[in-house]
Amino acid sequence: MRKEGRKRRKRKDDKRRVVVSNLPFEGWSLRENPNQQYCGNQIKTSKYTALSFLPKNVFEQLHRFANLYFVGIVILNFIPVVSAFQPGLSVIPVCVILAVTAIKDAWEDLRRYQSDKVINNQECFVYSRKQQRYVQRCWKDVRVGDFIQMQCNEIIPADTLLLFSSDPSGICHLETANLDGETNLKQRCVVRGFSQQELQFQPEHFCNTIVCEKPNNHLNKFKGYMEHPDQTRTGFGSESLLLRGCTIRNTEVAVGIVIYAGHDTKAMLNNSGPRYKRSKIERRMNTDIFFCIGLLFLMCLIGAVGHGLWNRNFEEHPPFDVPDADGHYLPLALGGFYMFLTMIILLQVLIPISLYVSIELVKLGQVFFLHNDLDLYDEETDLSIQCRALNITEDLGQIQYIFSDKTGTLTENKMVFRRCSIMGREYCHQENAKRLETPKELDSDNEEWTQYRCLSFPARWTQGPATMRSQGGAQPLRRCHSARVPIQGHSRQRSVGRRESSQPPVAFSSSIEKDVTPDKNLLTKVQDAALWLETLSDARPPKSSHSTTSSIADFFLALTICNSVMVSTTTEPRQRVTIPPSSKALGMSLEKIQQLFQRLKLMSLSQSFSSTAPSDTDLGESFGANMPPTDSDEKDDASVYSGDCSTDGGYRSSTWDQGDILGSESGASLEEVPGAPALSLTSPEFCYEAESPDEAALVHAAHAYSFTLVSRTPEQVTVRLPQGTCLTFDLLFTLGFDSVRKRMSVVVRHPLTGEIIVYTKGADSVIMDLLEDPAHVADIDVEKKLKKIHARTQKHLDLYARDGLRTLCVAKKVVSEEDFRRWASFRREAEASLDNRDELLMETAQRLENQLTLLGATGIEDRLQEGVPDTIASLREAGIKLWVLTGDKQETAVNIAYSCRLLDQTDTVYSINTENQETCESILNCALEEVKQFQEPQKSGCKLFGFRLPSKTPSPTTRAMAPEVGLVINGKTLNVIFQGKLEKLFLELTQYCRSVLCCRCTPLQKSMIVKLVRDKLGVMTLSIGDGANDVSMIQAADIGIGISGQEGMQAVMSSDFAISRFRHLKKLLLVHGHWCYSRLARMVVYFFYKNVCYVNLLFWYQFFCGFSGSTMIDYWQMIFFNLFFTSLPPIIFGILDKDVSAETLLALPELYKSGQNSENYNLSAFWISMADAFYQSLVCFFFPYLTYRGSDIDVFTFGTPINTISLITILLHQAMEMKTWTLVHGLVLLSSFLMYFVVSVVYNATCVTCNSPTNPYWVMENQLSDPTFYLVCFLTPVAALLPRYFFLSLQGTYGKTPISKAQKIDQLPIEKRNLEIQNWRSKLRPATTPGAAQPTHGPVPPVPEQDFRTSTPKSSSPPKRKHVEDWVFRGQRSSREHGRDGPCSGDFAAQLSSGEHLLGPNRTPAPRACSREQTDVSRPLTRGSHRRSQSSLTI
Repeated sequence: MRKEGRKRRKRKDDKRRVVVSNLPFEGWSLRENPNQQYCGNQIKTSKYTALSFLPKNVFEQLHRFANLYFVGIVILNFIPVVSAFQPGLSVIPVCVILAVTAIKDAWEDLRRYQSDKVINNQECFVYSRKQQRYVQRCWKDVRVGDFIQMQCNEIIPADTLLLFSSDPSGICHLETANLDGETNLKQRCVVRGFSQQELQFQPEHFCNTIVCEKPNNHLNKFKGYMEHPDQTRTGFGSESLLLRGCTIRNTEVAVGIVIYAGHDTKAMLNNSGPRYKRSKIERRMNTDIFFCIGLLFLMCLIGAVGHGLWNRNFEEHPPFDVPDADGHYLPLALGGFYMFLTMIILLQVLIPISLYVSIELVKLGQVFFLHNDLDLYDEETDLSIQCRALNITEDLGQIQYIFSDKTGTLTENKMVFRRCSIMGREYCHQENAKRLETPKELDSDNEEWTQYRCLSFPARWTQGPATMRSQGGAQPLRRCHSARVPIQGHSRQRSVGRRESSQPPVAFSSSIEKDVTPDKNLLTKVQDAALWLETLSDARPPKSSHSTTSSIADFFLALTICNSVMVSTTTEPRQRVTIPPSSKALGMSLEKIQQLFQRLKLMSLSQSFSSTAPSDTDLGESFGANMPPTDSDEKDDASVYSGDCSTDGGYRSSTWDQGDILGSESGASLEEVPGAPALSLTSPEFCYEAESPDEAALVHAAHAYSFTLVSRTPEQVTVRLPQGTCLTFDLLFTLGFDSVRKRMSVVVRHPLTGEIIVYTKGADSVIMDLLEDPAHVADIDVEKKLKKIHARTQKHLDLYARDGLRTLCVAKKVVSEEDFRRWASFRREAEASLDNRDELLMETAQRLENQLTLLGATGIEDRLQEGVPDTIASLREAGIKLWVLTGDKQETAVNIAYSCRLLDQTDTVYSINTENQETCESILNCALEEVKQFQEPQKSGCKLFGFRLPSKTPSPTTRAMAPEVGLVINGKTLNVIFQGKLEKLFLELTQYCRSVLCCRCTPLQKSMIVKLVRDKLGVMTLSIGDGANDVSMIQAADIGIGISGQEGMQAVMSSDFAISRFRHLKKLLLVHGHWCYSRLARMVVYFFYKNVCYVNLLFWYQFFCGFSGSTMIDYWQMIFFNLFFTSLPPIIFGILDKDVSAETLLALPELYKSGQNSENYNLSAFWISMADAFYQSLVCFFFPYLTYRGSDIDVFTFGTPINTISLITILLHQAMEMKTWTLVHGLVLLSSFLMYFVVSVVYNATCVTCNSPTNPYWVMENQLSDPTFYLVCFLTPVAALLPRYFFLSLQGTYGKTPISKAQKIDQLPIEKRNLEIQNWRSKLRPATTPGAAQPTHGPVPPVPEQDFRTSTPKSSSPPKRKHVEDWVFRGQRSSREHGRDGPCSGDFAAQLSSGEHLLGPNRTPAPRACSREQTDVSRPLTRGSHRRSQSSLTI
């Protein structure tokens, strides 16, 4: 029992790390330090040392089968009885190949070693007990348990637990760009109990024990606790861990204790180095090498049998058959076996040893040209394409499926506040929509300022956010002022490996994101709500939480407070703003506030339309007394000040605050302003550092209504109200956002009422389920009002989603003191626990976030990237299927799909939403049966679960009359499919769909979908994304592409290629992908042809030399032949050849299908080239044989013409395969030809006794003086290449393949070429037939997103269809009030049992259509709706 107990404790301890201070053990031996078992901080990413390089590198290279094969041949050649060549000579080719690869590996490892040396020798400050101060040490000398001191702009040397910060609030700011590429700052706080230190931290007084989890690679997960000497525990998490590689910002001094060092740090555990992927061509090549091995064994077997048969013809032993020392002769069988081994040595070149090295060089050349393509360079981000995996460039030309994220990949990830709903009332912000109609911001700030100067502004806006006050007048606020002002107050130390020329820009702060034009109806209500806020006090209880005024105030307070945004200014960017709460504001009487406000309003009336000199005015002018007192949402969409606004919508609230402060010209001093912050008239603009663009958009929106976030500390958050009053809320708890809860909450104490309030924002699908049930309210009127508010808000959410907006719900809850005290105790226990900490934290969050009161909802627009619709249309024409895997809600994703042409308005769209396995299976079966009536699978020849799908191609008339099908499915349904073993059925249905849209997907589901399609269909897949949630999907695909966007660089770091815009994918695949595949595939086939052709010459000679294993070509010539004479032309061919021009490939995307079908390199192409090689070798051998037959020439005189003819034939064959001829191609071919003659002449002239007894002395010189040699060298290549030339001529003249047609078009003049391309594209588009759904062919000019919303008039009705009606299935999912699987499920089962046709045509939705998605399908098209499918089916 004791042993079992010890084992259990040991297993438990294995999951933990215990860290104590090193100071008590300073000066002791290392063994006596309890931290000695942990890894040191020295890192080593290099693989070799000076001693281990040679054996280790050779061992690694022998893992490649071809290298192992050739080393075995070399060893075999040292056995005298089977040697075919001089043993020393046979080592040379292998050594050259291994040496080239070894030099490359050594160079790469040397660079890694130098980088490690620089990092390990960086210095930091470590506390020494002997010297009683922090001393400088190298990073490599830091140990777990050391106390290190870090200063501003220094890089953190190891994963450190934060114990002290010079910030009074115990906050330390990090920039994690080195780790994940994100430029926005992260906040880290000291461990609880250490934040109240006024003096410097004293490491010697630290006597606590730290217990935390073992090292792992989760960057955002960390848990542990600190055990004090009195046995009490304090919990901590990732919010207190400083990660190695991050940079300290905006914090003078930070001190911490090292928890993980060296290779145990999270940064190093995530640095797995470049990943090795095997390309499809390499897999195919390995198969063909085994074919070559089989061919080699067959030829060797023929040689062995022939040797035995030859010797059997002699009655006596021939004179060349030498006995052994005992006078015995070898038996025929043993002699045949020895000859078999000799033939393997002789014909070894059949396996192309130089092919692998040539492929690596070709891929390096291809990557070089990829990097230097200006079309793949983005000026805005100053980034070009990055190739992180050098060995799969050719796979870019064979992609069949693309899996794409939506946010940040198809869209800009620039979140723009568009609309909101408060207490069931919708505010459409039409003026803001007008401002956003401008497709692109002006690049020139001077031009922008010139336009503004031509307009007349109200006084408030003239001093507003678009200008900066200076002595010389107002100047435009340039982007550099808000983003690139250098840090002040600190002398920056250069951070190794980072460009320090300028401060990184503030994330999510472009003018399009910051500027929000307020809604005129909401503006007046916000003013009333702000005044109402100041009437609150402890003695005067607030109104009912369901009143409109209080809800508006709480709504904007929630937008301002419920986030993790850090506040700084442009003059001191990233310097946190802290403004102490003003007691004066809270003590001011209401009468004084009202008098001041009335006076300011009267002044506003006289100045609102004035075009005089700008003046500093108060909020009253910004609200504008001339505003029409209307409450209707249906008024015209004119701007609030249409005659006085700038061209981009007028009110520019780009977080400038001096306009919110009273100026002396208004007749009021700063002292008269209630609670005005102590800022000067030239106070700088606030910069908001947000961790996500959604948070930034909501804070900017609140600021547009003058609810301004002024400062944030771990304990308090300060908000300035429209009238200038500052309210400081005590921040009691923050429950951060996570992908499981899908919401964020803050618990604050209201400064006026003293109430404890929980503000929550999150996904509508989550928040709506956490609201207080109206049925539990005692008051019937309140119950009706709540139900009405919930129903209207849900309607608005659906409207926002159909408009393609990202939706969030905002809610609140008032908690009693007793309930909060009890909950806080549970929360602290959960934070201090190490086991099941995440589950306990989740449980405590769920206890708090319930019975919420709905405040409203927001709609944020994420705009499409430029060129996305055109790119998607081109990729679809290229035969690539595009799936979008997103975490967004279904309506939003579907609308974006329509905007980017993923779905077409004529498509039949199936939407499947269910959580029941039997229901899901029935739906999939019925949908599949329905679709099969109209069309066959779009992709033929795919393997599904090991079986090849039907390859029947529908007739053009059937294809034209059949509707295109799209599939929309959510994450819960995907769970049912994966858990219920319905993958085969699901994949079969997707084969009939032009597009698949998966909504509400988790990162794990994304990777599971990619693996499912890749493995079960056996297709080439590509995943593209920009965020950390896309990493698993990117790594699961054959090719992963990361977009360096707004969400950091985690996707880029895990990708094979990195681009900056989705539109770059078009040229990357259609042009570079096609070229890389075409070049490499034809080069590999050529290599196999070349080696087989040359080796067969030696094989044919065996029939005339008694299968003795001798050769008619000098061995040095054979070595030079492969290493020098014929090696360079294929490499140049693989780098520079272009079978079709880039312009034609972009104009005709269907040419990409040649790579998908592996037309250039497949089984038939391989065996055709083998047959051609056999034929050419026969001609090259027997023409000289018949010419010199009967003569008395020696063996090398016979072999030299054969060697020369084979060289000419192989080079001319290469020339015939080249589709592009440049000066480089010509020079390389000519130099290879001339090099052969020069080397041969010099070698034959100097080699007198090189290869005794037969020497090639003066053989080439004699041949060059013989006219027969020239005649044979001219006629033989012609005869050998005639069939190939004839075949290529027929293919070029009568070829019907798209590639051959495109090559002909490329030869035409530009005008005729463009005309031919237009004719080609017009033939691809099927004729328009009434009622027939037409697939979208060809890249139509992209339409701005706004155009889609107004393109369908209200009165328009969908055209009649002959074959497909509007289907609406009576869904199986009930509404929220009736549960998930309510009466609809039973009705669905009844339909199945009665044998009725499941998908019957129906013009109107069934009365009991359950979910809101179902009711949206047949809703009439209205303005602002993106749902345009004439044939939609929601299941």
